[in-house]
Amino acid sequence: MTLDVVFTPHGLGPTEVAGRTIFVVDVLRATTAMCAALAHGARAIIPVASSEEAVRLGQTLGNDDVLLAGERNCVPIPGFALGNSPIEMTEAVVKGKVLIVTTTNGTKALLATQGARAVYIAAAANHSLAGARAREVLEQEGDLLIVCAGRESAFSLDDAYCAGRLAVEALGGRFTRRGLNDAAVASLDIVRRYGERWIRPLSWSRSGVDLIRLGLADDVRDAARPDAYPVLAHYHERRVTVAPQA
Repeated sequence: MTLDVVFTPHGLGPTEVAGRTIFVVDVLRATTAMCAALAHGARAIIPVASSEEAVRLGQTLGNDDVLLAGERNCVPIPGFALGNSPIEMTEAVVKGKVLIVTTTNGTKALLATQGARAVYIAAAANHSLAGARAREVLEQEGDLLIVCAGRESAFSLDDAYCAGRLAVEALGGRFTRRGLNDAAVASLDIVRRYGERWIRPLSWSRSGVDLIRLGLADDVRDAARPDAYPVLAHYHERRVTVAPQA
């Protein structure tokens, strides 16, 4: 059994990704917002690397069912229909739409998984479904990689805690060191430190503090609600959609 965590996709190469099942975490806020959008009826989410690419792709697709969404340094991108807030992803706004999304950290993490066997997204918002799928993967394949988006190519407490909670679920509730890399062990230790209340590590992380300072405390609270948007979402053929039932 192998369960690896990486705290940032920076330096993640093809050999670490190829043929593996990966869960991508950006709990504040990209993967939470994606779960919210899909739970409220969005058809698909297309992650891209830059705002320029988002605009070009939007022009290429060129229809009323496409919305541009994203942020840079927590701030919505001027001219885009949506930012990166899960609270914005209401049914009235996103149902039936395709969202083209670019964010500071989360979309980079998704784009770094090219060559993986399968890619899922994880957050508190879909914790039970993501955890159940992670446990199935580890039991059936004996291998799992959790990729944290991190913050500016560095460690972030909020994502590391989310990775630890997902690892606990994948391990069937056991805290073990067998088959885990150092980052996975550290993630489990963070869960021991903070317990099961999501709001503490999220609001105390630098990302959480910055969002609260910008008046986005409601986003942090929303991202800390377990199973608020219960969808199993996967990234396949450049799109994030609700995963088909097994």
